[in-house]
Amino acid sequence: MNKVVERPSHIPEQAVFDFDFRLDEGLIANPHQRVLELLDTAPRVFWTPRNGGAWVALGYEEVSEALRRPEVFSSVVRPPADMKKLKEMMPANMPRIPQLAPVSVDPPEHTALRKPLARAFSPKAAMNQLDKIRALTDQLIDNVIAQKHCEFISAIAEPLPVTVFLDMMGLPVERLAEFRELVHEVLIPVHGPTNMPMMLRKVADALNETIVARQHDRRDDILSDLWALEVEGQPMTIELMEDYAVLLFLAGLDTVINALGYAVNHLAQNPALQTALREDPSQIPDAVEEMLRRYSFVVPVRRVAQDTRLGDFELREDEQLVVLLAGTGLDERKFEGPEVFDLGRKSKSHLAFGGGPHRCVGMHLARIELQTVYRQMLSRLPTWRLDPAKPTKYHAGNVIAVDELHIRWD
Repeated sequence: MNKVVERPSHIPEQAVFDFDFRLDEGLIANPHQRVLELLDTAPRVFWTPRNGGAWVALGYEEVSEALRRPEVFSSVVRPPADMKKLKEMMPANMPRIPQLAPVSVDPPEHTALRKPLARAFSPKAAMNQLDKIRALTDQLIDNVIAQKHCEFISAIAEPLPVTVFLDMMGLPVERLAEFRELVHEVLIPVHGPTNMPMMLRKVADALNETIVARQHDRRDDILSDLWALEVEGQPMTIELMEDYAVLLFLAGLDTVINALGYAVNHLAQNPALQTALREDPSQIPDAVEEMLRRYSFVVPVRRVAQDTRLGDFELREDEQLVVLLAGTGLDERKFEGPEVFDLGRKSKSHLAFGGGPHRCVGMHLARIELQTVYRQMLSRLPTWRLDPAKPTKYHAGNVIAVDELHIRWD
């Protein structure tokens, strides 16, 4: 995973910058300060000998170009020849590993697979969840308000999207504790990197009973809606239902948990901003967007599908490109004073939800969840601050994640 390799002869020395996107100490200690340092010291696109050798893109324009051109920067991360060898090596009794479709495929297949999800997560469908999200947020605040402190990730940021996910998907709420444990196992590994293929299988197994039941016992939930759809004229399959459900589980929970973590952390260090938003809640949607820009955190990976140029360097077919979205919101070429949180910032074209055809399909629901938590916390809690005895903890990798965030209030 973190293998160090020699620089290939075709990569110029000036392209090399030593950076480990999984284990970089600065990234784990203070993620976005470290990203600002990278933008000051590294090329906007560079090659690192870490992680088996990979290109890293962190500039706004360079990342935007990579995300907009799936024919050049493919989401099918392994070359077709490697995938064929991998399948041949697998034992005959190997359980099926879910694919994170449509995220893991390119157009035109991606377009066909995305359509059903786009309908299920339309702005109207997301707005239909508003009352439930508000009631749940209030319930979570009720659980901690009297104790005058909490570990925010486990108390609010995590249970909110997990419960919303269960409700929307039609999964039994009585399994909430089981699903929260699964979230921890997949998204917040405490014993090093997880065996992700088998974790994907584990998530699918946890969802399988309800997925199968909804094939014939349709209800008012997303699993039932997806079973009723066709993909390119073909009936829905159990394999594709597994793929959809696992993707929604991982992406839908992780995005909201971390976006909330970074926002509440920032607000804890800026009491004047809390006051301004309490006095004028109409600014909360702008605060959400500015926070997403300032603290983007997803790190997707692409495969270079054909020889091309990105930034100042030539990239060759089948090389890996690590896309550091956190750099895009902090690129001074795009945003003036990018390290400053500015409620009045005119340019709101951040890439926190990605870009191009793979732009996050759940972004409408995520925005409603984020705006609701901001609104309810600011209206119901006194000014909160960081607990000086319990520092915030992070981990890096394909998501620069907030693991623990302790806050207090009077």
